[in-house]
Amino acid sequence: MRDWIWLVPLLPFIGAFLNGVVLRNRVGKPAVSWIACGTVLASFLAALAAILDNLGHGAEEAFEKVVYLWVPAGSLLTGGDHGDSVLADLDIQMGFLLDPLSSVMVLVVTFVGFLIHVYSVGYMSHESGYQRYFVYLNLFMGSMLLLVLGNNYLVTFVGWEGVGLCSYLLIGFYYQEKFPPYAGRKAFIVNRIGDFAFLVGLFALASRFGTLNYSEIFGAVAADPHGVEGEYLLGLSFAGFVALCLFVGAMGKSAQIPLYVWLPDAMAGPTPVSALIHAATMVTAGVYMVVRSNALYQLSPGVSMFVAGIGAATALVAATIGLAQRDIKKVLAYSTVSQLGYMFLAAGVGAYTAAVFHLGTHAFFKALLFLGSGSVIHAMSGEQDMHRMGGLKKALPTTYATFLVATLAISGVPGLAGFFSKDQILAAAWGGSKLLWAVGLVTAGLTAFYMFRAVFLTFGGEFRGTEEQRSHLHESPKVMTVPLVILAVGSVLVGWIGIPKLGKLDLNWFKHFLEPVIAHVGHGEHPHPSLTVELVLMGVSVGVALVGIWLAWKVYGGGGVEGDEKFAARAPGVHRALENKYWVDELYDKTVVAPIAGLAQFCRKFIDGILVEGLVHAGPFFARLTGDLGRFTTTGNVRNYALYFFIGVILLLGWLLA
Repeated sequence: MRDWIWLVPLLPFIGAFLNGVVLRNRVGKPAVSWIACGTVLASFLAALAAILDNLGHGAEEAFEKVVYLWVPAGSLLTGGDHGDSVLADLDIQMGFLLDPLSSVMVLVVTFVGFLIHVYSVGYMSHESGYQRYFVYLNLFMGSMLLLVLGNNYLVTFVGWEGVGLCSYLLIGFYYQEKFPPYAGRKAFIVNRIGDFAFLVGLFALASRFGTLNYSEIFGAVAADPHGVEGEYLLGLSFAGFVALCLFVGAMGKSAQIPLYVWLPDAMAGPTPVSALIHAATMVTAGVYMVVRSNALYQLSPGVSMFVAGIGAATALVAATIGLAQRDIKKVLAYSTVSQLGYMFLAAGVGAYTAAVFHLGTHAFFKALLFLGSGSVIHAMSGEQDMHRMGGLKKALPTTYATFLVATLAISGVPGLAGFFSKDQILAAAWGGSKLLWAVGLVTAGLTAFYMFRAVFLTFGGEFRGTEEQRSHLHESPKVMTVPLVILAVGSVLVGWIGIPKLGKLDLNWFKHFLEPVIAHVGHGEHPHPSLTVELVLMGVSVGVALVGIWLAWKVYGGGGVEGDEKFAARAPGVHRALENKYWVDELYDKTVVAPIAGLAQFCRKFIDGILVEGLVHAGPFFARLTGDLGRFTTTGNVRNYALYFFIGVILLLGWLLA
């Protein structure tokens, strides 16, 4: 069955083709729904069958399926073993790789993605552009699956760009409004900045190894680690330079400082799109890429520490911004940025399996949080301001219960998924840097606080909306609540596959499963702390989370907005800075966007309008001028023509005799 792994990304593309081309505007919403959801379900089942088949051949086996030779690029000048240049053939295949890492990614993407598709059937039932929406959603799924299953960097890059395109289409889905198209363009352009660095890294790899195939590159690195440790560019080794380029790409795709500004605005699209982008697909691509390329990062400890530092800083900054946001989806958006920072913190300190583990647990509870917020927005007739909600606990019992489970999970409450993955990240950070651990710990407390703030403002206290909204309050239909319940169960259970190692007791099945993907060529994960230290760290992290929950209850437990009002009154400057997201967007507008826009206007008006158009119009002008001059000498008088001829002969003779 694993020979059919190529079907996994193909099936969603088939769904998009059927709905977008073959059956466009010819079928009703039920047929569109069955095709869109059915192809994603089939993709999940095909992936599951292929993974089980591969496990039957041995969990450590990495299976490659080459479909065809995609780019027979011919000879390429590459670096030899001793720095000399040699000719090599660069033949790039369209192929797929099934190993433990891609298995985890493809199961998360297809399973969570399928639930989001099903939820969308109910959420988008009254929206125009229903068929277009599901076409984009299927394209998104296909692109992400291509990204995580590609057996080389170029196939992955095609999926990488595909999810970028689909994010633009889905974020700007409501193109009739003003903000969504702007947010879509912002996401597209910011990601292009990171993608340029990603491409530079690919060119460097191709020039050094003569291939972009994962197994060939990492096999060569493992065989000769010192070959990529010599100085290359920017004072970095070859491994460090490529690792930095790939991480800059990940900064854009996975919304890390300074390229995080697009992700909070991505909530301009339909709420299920936010769940798909923030939980299961696009933003996890950067984490996947760093973990996939872990051999290069192990050989570049300086770049790895940079990755960890950026991740920790992003986690902390985004968490503080989440304290003062009123839009429920914006709180969750900054939560995503913060949690992605956690994942890069783990990868930076060498805890690659912990990074992927948190990616998987986060997919469940973050998808649940966004879909839960969508259920709230659906009941509130489109309202997203938490200050205008309140008292929804009784009207939306299923939504409330599942949202609470997800909030407990992301807060790191013991027994739920987030507890297990966060504990592993903090333990790894302790071994790598006490400062990074402290930042991660503070972030954990802030996460618990702002997430329970969202729970109390949304579901607690008295209803603060309009009477018209009150009259329409109702629980979402089963097609929306069943995915919520399934994700809630996952948010409780999925963490148990990665129970942290306690002394000699090692039940971390997930880490052992991923171990074959992790290279052992340089600095890996730091030594695991002793049982005593592990238990103390676990107790401290749980304690901090509980303190965050308690503070949120003290401030917002009444369910009113008085907590925000007191915060704004006691620390107006801090509250204003957090509410305005540290004015980073405004800073970018003045220092980056405005100068580039001014340069573009200069080019349009002066270079294009005067120089280029002047040169273009110069030819016709001189042609007309010559014609006008000639017109005055064209009199029809034969004696004048004879005189002109005679003058011409004299001038010609003078030139010949000179």
